[in-house]
Amino acid sequence: MTAIVLASTSPYRRMLLEKILPDFICAAPRVDESAQPGESAPALVERLAIAKAKALRDEYSKHLLIGSDQVAVVGDAILGKPHTEENAIAQLQAASGKTVTFYTGLAVYDSAHDRVQSCVEPFQVTFRQLTDAEICGYVALEQPLNCAGSFKSEGLGISLFARMQGDDPNSLIGLPLIRLLAMLREWQVNPLLVKDQA
Repeated sequence: MTAIVLASTSPYRRMLLEKILPDFICAAPRVDESAQPGESAPALVERLAIAKAKALRDEYSKHLLIGSDQVAVVGDAILGKPHTEENAIAQLQAASGKTVTFYTGLAVYDSAHDRVQSCVEPFQVTFRQLTDAEICGYVALEQPLNCAGSFKSEGLGISLFARMQGDDPNSLIGLPLIRLLAMLREWQVNPLLVKDQA
C-alpha cells in the first residue's frame, strides 16, 4: 500500500484517519498560518491545506501527504483556534443563536510526481441560544482551546447545537473523510481492498 503521511500533529485528525487507514505517519508541517490581505475563508483553508502537505515533501519524497486546515466563520468574522479560555468563551458567545459555517481545506499531495488534489468542505452548525453559565461550564469541562470555533462536536459540544447541516460530520472534527477517501481512490488507495493489495 502507498506510504501515507498526515501533515498534522492534531490528535483529532489522527484519530479520524485511524478509522480508515491502518498505517500512516504523522509529521508536523512548518507553515505560517496567517491569512493574506483580502483572503476569503475558503481560499485560506485550501491554501494552508496544500502548504501543509507540501511542507514535508523533502522529508517524504515518495509519499502521499495529507494536509488539512479549518476555520469557522460567524458573519464576516473568521474564527480560528481560541488558545485561551477567555477567547473560547467570547467565540461561543458570538456564535450563540447563530449559524456558523466551518470551512475545512483538504489536500492530498503526491510528492513523487508533484501532483496535488484539493478541496474545501463546508459544514454549517446552528447554535442554540446559550446562557453564559452554559458557555463557561462547557469551556471548563472540555477545554476546547485548540479547536476552531471553541467546541468538540465529538464530545459534549453537541449539546451546544440546535442543528447541523453538511455532507460529512467528520469535517467538523478537522478531516472530511468522505472527500479524503474519494481523493485517495484516485491513487488506488482503498482501505476496502487492502487485503487484495497485500
